[in-house]
Amino acid sequence: MSRSEFATAKRVVIKIGSALLTDGGKGLNQAAIAVWVEQMALLRQQGIEVVLVSSGSVAEGMARLGLKVRPKALHELQAAASVGQMGLVRTFESNFQLHGLHAAQVLLTHDDLSDRKRYLNARSTLLTLLNYGVVPVINENDAVATEEIRFGDNDTLGALVANLVEADLLIILTDQLGLFDSDPSVNPNAQFISEVGADDSRIAAMAGGSRSGLGRGGMATKVSAAKLASRSGAATVIASGALDDVISKVIAGEQVGTYLYANIEPIVARKRWLAAQLQVKGHVVLDAGAVNVLKKSGKSLLSVGIKSVVGSFSRGELVSCLDEQGVEIARGLVNYKAAEVELIKGCSSSQFESILGYADDEELIHRDNLVLI
Repeated sequence: MSRSEFATAKRVVIKIGSALLTDGGKGLNQAAIAVWVEQMALLRQQGIEVVLVSSGSVAEGMARLGLKVRPKALHELQAAASVGQMGLVRTFESNFQLHGLHAAQVLLTHDDLSDRKRYLNARSTLLTLLNYGVVPVINENDAVATEEIRFGDNDTLGALVANLVEADLLIILTDQLGLFDSDPSVNPNAQFISEVGADDSRIAAMAGGSRSGLGRGGMATKVSAAKLASRSGAATVIASGALDDVISKVIAGEQVGTYLYANIEPIVARKRWLAAQLQVKGHVVLDAGAVNVLKKSGKSLLSVGIKSVVGSFSRGELVSCLDEQGVEIARGLVNYKAAEVELIKGCSSSQFESILGYADDEELIHRDNLVLI
């Protein structure tokens, strides 16, 4: 998707950073939020679905609690987030209502998107909200998240949401104009980058960390998010939220911000994301015939080609497919739990009901949920 095609986008994810939302930590920037919401309402009028990923719950909580420095202790961060989330929800809901739109609060943790069942539930909920014409407002569930399950920054959350809903475009609004080849606050000769591939290895070295101290992200996380979003075919624009009509200008294809384009097709990208992002829960060993079918025909994996099962996994989890020499051939989301696969290995799908007492999917792993390694 080129800039000139942004106006044809079906679905856009917009992420707004903490420094913007809270006016540098002074509390919610009500005037700016009203302007951004008005622009999002215009997108809805154009038939473009909008998902908003909002930072700022901790920063708003800090302002309400009178905290001058971002807390480091997890329980203090969770408390600040709990207080701040109330302000965020009320502000967005009231502003969207001015334009005849409903907003919905959706709080996510990393577990929600790494667990297949919860991933599908989150996806179904978001798509249903969009179908109703609602604008989902998504934030990390800071009030209950632990270090092990936190996204680390809402730029990553924005990219994962773009993957989740198969958005065409991710817009990351920040307090910077976009990406430069070096830090413009240090190097007055830093060159602005208008357009670059999201997978370009050179851009990671150009990005720095957060300078505001309010959020967990910086330009490095935004570049990483663009790369992650590209795996599902989504383009990314990193732009200053302080620019007049910035969202409208991005959609109109104007040369604002840094445009990071996706270099791969969505189907291939989705499978690359599947292979890289989820933890393998177990293994199935395939016979030579099944290996040949997967490699040459691109078909689904059937239970008849399974020789053995290793590990304990549940329906919907990621398993690795090995040949008889132990070489990994593919990975995919399995339709039956390990104990059931043990029973149906080497059998045809017509035998499932007599063996398991029920028959669900004919395929052990559907080709849409299978990626060759």
